[in-house]
Amino acid sequence: MAKKQKFPHLVGSKWTAQQETWGWRHFQVVNRKNQGQWVFAELVAACDPSVRFWMNAKLLKDRSQWQAGWQPLQSLRLDQASDQKT
Repeated sequence: MAKKQKFPHLVGSKWTAQQETWGWRHFQVVNRKNQGQWVFAELVAACDPSVRFWMNAKLLKDRSQWQAGWQPLQSLRLDQASDQKT
C-alpha cells in the first residue's frame, strides 16, 4: 500500500501571514519539495512574484504565524487590536 502523502493539497494553497513577511502578507504555494521526513513549500507573494522563499510546510499549521486563505487585512488589524487589549 502507498504511503499517505503529507500536505497533499499544498501546491496552489493560499496563506496570510499574521506579520509582514518580506514586506507582504498574502502568499501562494507554487512548489513543494520532499527532503527525507520534511516537506518544504515555496511561497510567492501575491502582489510581487519576485518575492519567493522556501519554508518548512509544517510552519503553516502554526495559527499564530499563518492563516489559511487570503484574509482581509482589516480583520487582521482587528484581531491584533483585540489581542493587545487582553
